[in-house]
Amino acid sequence: MTIKPLFDKVVIEQVEAEEKTVGGIILLAKDQEKPQMAKVLAVGPGGIIDGKEVVMQVKVGDKILYSKYAGSEFKLEGKTVTILRQSDILAIVE
Repeated sequence: MTIKPLFDKVVIEQVEAEEKTVGGIILLAKDQEKPQMAKVLAVGPGGIIDGKEVVMQVKVGDKILYSKYAGSEFKLEGKTVTILRQSDILAIVE
């Protein structure tokens, strides 16, 4: 199944959470903080949104940082993906 986001929407998949602290302590799944870094899986075409021209700044394959409570999560074919607006993306990680 492929996902084709509309307008200024971006489909992302979270990168795995750190399982160890910097000091080497192993964290349980319930203690791991949800990462705010993700990989872009699909990007909408942009266009005129609320009367303003939106040009998409991200592309498929980019690693991004996004707002903590942004987007909506969905389960597709056993994977959890998040769909959010481009404006919820804070930065591209290079």
